[in-house]
Amino acid sequence: MKKILVACEESQAVTIEFRKLGFEAFSCDILPCSGGHPEWHIQYDVTEVLKGGIFLNQIGQWLEFYKWDAIIAFPTCTFLTVTGNRWFNVEKYGDKALKRIDDRKKAIDFFMIFSNAKCDNIAIENPVGIMSSVWRKPNQIINPYQFGDPFEKKTCLWLKGLPNLIETNIVKPAPRKVFESGKSMPEWYADLWALPKEERSTMRSKTFPGIAKAMAEQWGWYLLNGIKCNTIANEQLSLF
Repeated sequence: MKKILVACEESQAVTIEFRKLGFEAFSCDILPCSGGHPEWHIQYDVTEVLKGGIFLNQIGQWLEFYKWDAIIAFPTCTFLTVTGNRWFNVEKYGDKALKRIDDRKKAIDFFMIFSNAKCDNIAIENPVGIMSSVWRKPNQIINPYQFGDPFEKKTCLWLKGLPNLIETNIVKPAPRKVFESGKSMPEWYADLWALPKEERSTMRSKTFPGIAKAMAEQWGWYLLNGIKCNTIANEQLSLF
């Protein structure tokens, strides 16, 4: 069976959807998984796992990998997203801004490790950010409301080998929260400000169920059949 590495995913949302279809999918993150399947989770430095070798899963079983059929990566976006650009002002924030500039460089290097991985089928997910200018434009930009979840979250996908995702169920997103300044943001995103910083970051980075399901079904179909999943193929996904 095809082996799928879902990198930087502690939630296991995408991993679980691939597993439902019979793929040998594994999540990998330096954090323990929160998806309930530690047997499918490699808590290790993903840059080493990309190269292949023998690794322990979270419950202490040895796993051996030397070739991944697909890599789906969710590198940390903290220093890559455009929403944090104001914090890079050296004149205003001094050493804190210099530290953030250094962190951004490291984040770019980490992102590019996935783009240069030795694998024929790669997808890298991130919000709208600087990778569009320092590397290349994403293949597509999607939102959860295109896949059945009524939320707004612009998500970029950089693809190698894999086809663009096709909308599965377009729904109306929830109204945005408007502030006194006139600025607005998705309500679900604004509500997370009440959480502690680390928990807030984790919740914002989680993959919405509809997108996770579409990734597994459509890219899984492509990996097995070598053709793009179209409307007819979507109706036949039960044939996995």
